Amino acid sequence: MRHLKHRAVLAASILAGTLPAPAVLAQTALPPMISVIGEATVSVAPDLAQIDGGVTSEARTAREASDANNAAMGKVLLALKGAGIEEKDFQTSRLSLQPQSAPNRSGPSAIVGYRASNRVTVRLRDVSKLATVIDTMVGAGANDIGGINFTVTAASKLLDDAREQAVADARRKAEIYAKAAGVTLGAPLSISEGGSPVPVPYRRMAAGMAASATPVAQGEESLQVTVSVSWAIKQAAQ
Repeated sequence: MRHLKHRAVLAASILAGTLPAPAVLAQTALPPMISVIGEATVSVAPDLAQIDGGVTSEARTAREASDANNAAMGKVLLALKGAGIEEKDFQTSRLSLQPQSAPNRSGPSAIVGYRASNRVTVRLRDVSKLATVIDTMVGAGANDIGGINFTVTAASKLLDDAREQAVADARRKAEIYAKAAGVTLGAPLSISEGGSPVPVPYRRMAAGMAASATPVAQGEESLQVTVSVSWAIKQAAQ
């Protein structure tokens, strides 16, 4: 009987020790707050362009295809230098030599020729010259043009400006909620950026481009930022 009483007292003591005290609950309770999401977008014209282009040649033998391709690509590279493009701003991005087979349903396909391809990536620090450079490459013999990309080199500075605007937008929204609820804003409790801000391309025809032999839409890059901000709140003064 004494053992049973002892176990009952011990069990009650353990149970009492596991229950949180009111003081602990008060310390972990979240303070009153208003949480909102602020957004900002900064649009700017790109100041760097990149284009891929090159030459594809076909011949009966691999040697003939390779020689023809090398000669044609040499003319394209000379044309780029003549257009004022520095050698550090263009480099070979892909080089291939592949056999070409004739379709044959009854057996193995026979090789009837070879295709050689050489592509170069060109970086332009003056975006306005893009259409002219394309025409120059095509005029020199390039028959494989594609992969045009625009970039904003000062994206970090512009994103910092957008971050400031996003926080201001969050405060504006929070003040609206605070006024409607009859409270005032205190200090911000937390600020977090949503995701990874990246440029969002927006293309439109740039003025003066339509008359060019190769029309190119430069457009703008829209840099978007979202932030989540929580403010402490307190009762408004009467």
